[in-house]
Amino acid sequence: MTKEIISTDKAPQAIGTYSQAVKVGSTVYLSGQIPLLPETMEMIEGDIKQQIHRVFQNLQAVAFAAGGELTDIVKLNVFLTDLSNFPQVNEVMAEYFQQPYPARAAVGVAALPKDAEVEMDAIMELNA
Repeated sequence: MTKEIISTDKAPQAIGTYSQAVKVGSTVYLSGQIPLLPETMEMIEGDIKQQIHRVFQNLQAVAFAAGGELTDIVKLNVFLTDLSNFPQVNEVMAEYFQQPYPARAAVGVAALPKDAEVEMDAIMELNA
C-alpha cells in the first residue's frame, strides 16, 4: 500500500500528529476540520452558520489539494457540540452539495478541539 500525504496552506495546518489528508489509491481520507482560519490558525468569529461555512471551505481546500472537490466526497461525518444546530448544517450543506448527496453521520459530542462547535471529516473517492 502506498500512502500519499496531502497538505495545503489553504487549509489550517495540522494541530498535532496527523496529516490534513491521506490518499491511498483513488480514495482520500480527509482529517477533521474545525472553523479555523488558515492564515491565522484562529477560530472564525461568528454564528454557527459562519462556522459551518468555514469548515466546508477548509474541507474544500484539502479536497482541491488532493485533486478532487467536495462533490467527490462519498462519506461525511459531522460532529456537533449542540445537535440543535443540525438544521443549520443541512442549510449550509445545500450550498456546497447537490444530489446525489454523500452518505453522512451526525454525532453529538461533549467537546471539540479549541472549543469549536462543529467539526467534519470525510472520505473522498477520486475518478481513476
